[in-house]
Amino acid sequence: MAKTLSFGVMHLGIAFSVTYALTGNLAISGAVTFIEPAVNTVAHYFFDRYWERRQRSKAQGRDESGSAAPAFAHAH
Repeated sequence: MAKTLSFGVMHLGIAFSVTYALTGNLAISGAVTFIEPAVNTVAHYFFDRYWERRQRSKAQGRDESGSAAPAFAHAH
């Protein structure tokens, strides 16, 4: 847990530093430092849902022997 927390602090420091170097504005740098991780967290949630559906779809595309089903079986 300490490694995760220290990485989080490092990430915030880097985000603030890069944004400040690009903008020269403390308020914008502070906002981006905290808004970006929040947006990224929401995006990660939806990405995980997509990825799980993709994995389930791949698994259902295999027959009981474990080999891939014929390609024409999935044509729409």
